[in-house]
Amino acid sequence: MPPLRLKRYLITGLLTFLPLWVTVLVFKFVLGLLAGIGAPLVAALTEALALVAPHAADTLNKSGLVFVLALLLTLGGLYAVGWLANRVIGRRLINTFDGLLQRIPLVQTIYGGTKKLTAVLQNKPGGTQRVVLVEFPRPGMKVVGFVTRTLIEEGTGREMAAVYIPTTPNPTGGYLELVPMDELTPTDWTMDQAMAFIISGGAVSPDTLPAPRRLPADADAL
Repeated sequence: MPPLRLKRYLITGLLTFLPLWVTVLVFKFVLGLLAGIGAPLVAALTEALALVAPHAADTLNKSGLVFVLALLLTLGGLYAVGWLANRVIGRRLINTFDGLLQRIPLVQTIYGGTKKLTAVLQNKPGGTQRVVLVEFPRPGMKVVGFVTRTLIEEGTGREMAAVYIPTTPNPTGGYLELVPMDELTPTDWTMDQAMAFIISGGAVSPDTLPAPRRLPADADAL
C-alpha cells in the first residue's frame, strides 16, 4: 500500500473514531464522579455484608459490581432529591437544609454561590440576553459567555454585565469578566445550543453568528 494512501486511511480512521473517543471520555468522567458519590455507602454496606457472608462480599468486590451499585445508588438518590424538590414537604426540607448551611460561613459562601449560579442559568434574564459573545482574550477574538447579572458602575453610571466564560470541553471551569453592556454582542442562542457549542469545541453550532454591536464611534465614521 502506498505511504500516502496509508496516511490518508489512518487520518480518516482517527477522525472517525475521535467523536466516539471523546464521548466515552466524557461519560467515563461523569459516571466516575457519580459513582464516587455513592462509593462510601456501598463500601460500608460491603463491609457489613462481609460480617455475615464473607464469600459474597469478596465476590462482589472482585466482580466490579461495586462501581455499578455506587452509580445506581447515586442516580437513585438524585431521582429521590428531584422528586422531593417537586413536593411541598420536599421543598420545606430543602429550605430547612439551606437554612442550616447558611449558618456555616465558608460552606454558605460556596454552596450559596453555586446555588445562585445554577438558578440564574436556569431562569431567563430580565431585559438582557443570557447568551452573548465577548471579545476575549483580545479584541478580534470572541468567546461565548453567559450573563449572570448586571451592575451599575459608580461614577460613570455605565451598565456592566457579569459574564461567565466557560472553557472547552469542560464548561464547569472558566472565567468571570465584568464587561460594559455596549461591548456585548447579544445572540438568540438557547442555553442548550451554547453548551453544545462549547462542549463540542464548536463542531455543533447554529449556522450563523450575530453581527457585532456597532458602537457610536463606528456609526459616526460611516
